[in-house]
Amino acid sequence: MRGGGLLVAGTTSDAGKSVVTAGICRWLVRQGVKVAPFKGQNMSLNSFVTREGAEIGRAQAMQAQAARVEPTALMNPVLLKPGSDRSSQVVLMGRPVGELSARGYHGGRQKELFEPVLACLEELRSTYDAVICEGAGSPAEINLRRTDIVNMGIARAARLPVVVVGDIDRGGVFAQFFGTTALLAPEDQELIAGYLVNKFRGDVTLLEPGLDMLYDLTGRRTFGVLPYAHGLGIDEEDGLRVSLRGTVRESVVAPPVGADVLRVAVCAVPLMSNFTDVDALAAEPGVVVRFVDRPEELADADLVVVPGTRGTVKALAWLRERGLADALARRAAEGRPVLGVCGGFQVLGERIEDEVESRAGTVDGLGLLPVRVRFAREKTLARPVGEALGERVEGYEIHHGIADVRGGEPFLDGCRVGSVWGTHWHGSLESDGFRRAFLREVAAAAGRRFVPAPDTSFGALREEQLDRLGDLIEEHADTGALLRLIEEGAPAGLPFVPPGAP
Repeated sequence: MRGGGLLVAGTTSDAGKSVVTAGICRWLVRQGVKVAPFKGQNMSLNSFVTREGAEIGRAQAMQAQAARVEPTALMNPVLLKPGSDRSSQVVLMGRPVGELSARGYHGGRQKELFEPVLACLEELRSTYDAVICEGAGSPAEINLRRTDIVNMGIARAARLPVVVVGDIDRGGVFAQFFGTTALLAPEDQELIAGYLVNKFRGDVTLLEPGLDMLYDLTGRRTFGVLPYAHGLGIDEEDGLRVSLRGTVRESVVAPPVGADVLRVAVCAVPLMSNFTDVDALAAEPGVVVRFVDRPEELADADLVVVPGTRGTVKALAWLRERGLADALARRAAEGRPVLGVCGGFQVLGERIEDEVESRAGTVDGLGLLPVRVRFAREKTLARPVGEALGERVEGYEIHHGIADVRGGEPFLDGCRVGSVWGTHWHGSLESDGFRRAFLREVAAAAGRRFVPAPDTSFGALREEQLDRLGDLIEEHADTGALLRLIEEGAPAGLPFVPPGAP
């Protein structure tokens, strides 16, 4: 097999396309298939830097790990990073090329990107045995079909069979499957091979009559019913679609090693990016991570994290409006731990000069760290390696802000003053030795009898989760039928479901 392919579409956003794509990749690579993930266009504030210095969506980096290959810009040629409800930064082949409104993007620029996106897919198909593509949102967004480069547009151009994933936990999955198919043009419907039910709870035999009726209505079979899987902890694709108010990041089910737990509060700033940074904390036994947006919620926190953001000045104003800025200042004065990452590091500084992101000019920061930040038009994209607290640290950088550190103790690329820490490095807490050393410092400053587990490996935990995704596909999907789709394409003679595209 060489150049086989499959598009995993969804009835809605968050139907499970990312995890199903990752699961198929992991199942295939365990069968000895050389496989790569692909998403032509991604909209996400959670991104990653490849070894070649390209910025792509974290979901595709996770899928590459599932496929046991190194992520590259080919796997996500277009990344949209929202800066507001109406505009996004456009990242092409890992580099920002401009800021566009939604009308401007769908009005013409998206169409211009179709050929480069298709070329990336074809390059991957010429190199790998199989390419598992992920769609975006729903393929039945009839208002956007003319300029589509990620769902049926790419499927039709590359003759990819399509499996549509539906989240049955939300209800209405049969209507979603039928309606998605029925709103597509006949040429698109020819590629809709069938369906995959996701997040099912209960006795599958009760579902089977509905699947039979769906087949009678559409002429398309259901390739599997995946059970609801708790605690997967896989990277979120898009923080904008998820309300984080009161959300607790799922932790491993293990008691704390020491006498106390450690409570981590993450400020849910606007346009929050790479909130996956705290996943490594949530993976530690005895660490509880929650997202907060009120100052009183910081009172019992042993560590407060100010995460990255696509809108540093906007986040700074939000912290002040909510009273969180004052609460952070009180914590610093009391010697209680605060960690700022990327945009969160910038807001903790003395001053921000921004003529690029917000164009707000010079704005006073919170003044908790001796740092001045100037926004550059060129984005810093890097994969740094260093040392802190006597431990080796790896991370990645994605930022326009250039930090001028004017004091404090060195901490990675940033600094530390008392119990306030700041760095541009995302992903540093995934370095196990460093994470343990950092948590020991936090516990000491917070007066908690918390002891990091000596053997927690974040990398090993992530591999276990990816294997669980592979197991879901292997155990609950018709893998033989999926393999035939990948090798041979959509079956001929699939019936048309009226009315079709308007």
